[in-house]
Amino acid sequence: MSFTEKDEKNGVLIQETEQSYDLTPNGEILIEPTEEDWKNLKEVADDIPYSAYLVILIEFCERFTYYGLTGPFQNYIQNPDPGSYPAELPGAMGKGQQTATALTTFFQFWCYITPIFGAMVADQFWGKYKTILVFSIIYFIGLIILTLTSIPAAISSGATFPGFIVAIIIIGLGTGGIKANVSPLVAEQYRNNKPYVRTIKSKKSSNYTADEGDVHPSVYDSNVERVIVSPQATYQKLFNMFYWGINCGSLAAIATVVLEKQIGFWPAFLLPTCVFIPCIAIVLCGKSKYVMNPPRGSIFAETFKVIRLSTKYGLEGCKPSNMINENPELAAKLTWDDIFVDELRRTFKACAVFCWFPIYWLCYSQMTNNLVSMAATMQTGDVPNDIMQNINPLTLVIFIPIVDRVFYPGLRRMGIHFRPMARITTGFCFAALSMAYSAGIQAYIYTQPPFYDHPTGNGKNDVSAALIVPAYVLVAISEIFASITGLEYAYKKAPEKMKSLVMAMFLFTSCVGSILGFALVSVAVDPKLKWMYAGVAIAMGVCAPIFYIIHGKNDKTDYAEDAIAREKQQEVITDYEVEKIAA
Repeated sequence: MSFTEKDEKNGVLIQETEQSYDLTPNGEILIEPTEEDWKNLKEVADDIPYSAYLVILIEFCERFTYYGLTGPFQNYIQNPDPGSYPAELPGAMGKGQQTATALTTFFQFWCYITPIFGAMVADQFWGKYKTILVFSIIYFIGLIILTLTSIPAAISSGATFPGFIVAIIIIGLGTGGIKANVSPLVAEQYRNNKPYVRTIKSKKSSNYTADEGDVHPSVYDSNVERVIVSPQATYQKLFNMFYWGINCGSLAAIATVVLEKQIGFWPAFLLPTCVFIPCIAIVLCGKSKYVMNPPRGSIFAETFKVIRLSTKYGLEGCKPSNMINENPELAAKLTWDDIFVDELRRTFKACAVFCWFPIYWLCYSQMTNNLVSMAATMQTGDVPNDIMQNINPLTLVIFIPIVDRVFYPGLRRMGIHFRPMARITTGFCFAALSMAYSAGIQAYIYTQPPFYDHPTGNGKNDVSAALIVPAYVLVAISEIFASITGLEYAYKKAPEKMKSLVMAMFLFTSCVGSILGFALVSVAVDPKLKWMYAGVAIAMGVCAPIFYIIHGKNDKTDYAEDAIAREKQQEVITDYEVEKIAA
């Protein structure tokens, strides 16, 4: 069909064409790119909906609270109460490094296993919005308990330790309900799932990124350019922004560790508790703005039935269109369609990718416990030792916009498509480098006076804490490629009605990483720490190339698999077509 269309609002000119096209619900014509277009046109991201920014703001407040709390946790548990403030080494419980590492690791474990429960509640019963709201209230109750049991009277009476245990269990439960649902909710605000060709007017000013499809009229010139607006580039941009919001919030730990050192722990916990109130308010006030998919009550039962039947008929045989030939009586009872089976196959492939992440999270978790303790054995001047971990979010806040606005668009302009598996492998390599560097620094600390290889609990060796900075920077860079891509991949590969559960399964890999962390608690002592870091570095360094050898081929079918969907007025790409494209 031939047509000519003009969109004045976005500065878009859709020229006369014979190409196939789709219509959006609001009537916008989307021209599908041809193979020739993919070879010659630049790939760009679409506009981000306003409602997505509201969800990012919710996550900012929640992460401000979470990291504001966890920043002081290691000192809160490890060191004894100094009696007065300001204190050189603040503390409350005096349980030692091993107990502190074990409890912070347990908290990470708990916060990443509860999303499975939160996801099941959302996908099957309440939907994402109501689940986030209810679990936010649970979260707030835990915050109040933590703050009240950190006041000086509670510390002196011995109520701090049991209060802390109760608080982290409640906060972890609340975290699970929010974390499993907020990232799928932000992605659901963008509704297009197929690439299309857009003709834009060229830009005069370099102040506007080449990755944007929306251009201000003041920078138009007479030239026009055809580009491909792809969901993949848009989701990449959206999750980069989402993760940037997370790390802006996580900078709260800078304020809370300063409060901890100068005044005590109760104001350090009171600040994030107060910031959590706007989080609940934004959830309530933005209700009419969000795109919300209703829960599908039978989704888990259907999934288990497909898995059970696949043992006899295979996944392809579980499709109603095939089952009707094999077993017509059973086919009449099936409550799913062919697309659901294709979505499940895509999800199973994604879960195989997730299985490699626990080693990565083991690397990541070192910066919130053992690297904090390492900094306590180094010369930090007047800077609290646990403020060092904020180098990580600060690096992310600086580098995410650079990667999103310069690095990724630059690669696309050169015709280099940096697909998910390649990005994750790169992230794994940076994590391995971070742990190898940490092993080297720990070995160097052990060679320095006055306490040499037993500084923990005795004092500080003559080593500048500035040496630890590259370890945090390398972990941050690894997150840009591995962690953000993991979130994006989990959302894109999940069935429409199982977004929260598949996201929770990805987050669960961090829980498994925490379990591995428990196994290392026995060697998280002097003088074994250098070998612990070295072992983790070797494990990650070995996993990275093996991961790409096994899963690198997934990048060839990334676009085709993402197009498996259930939409009106849209031809569905089946799994057979995906395999054909790969071939």
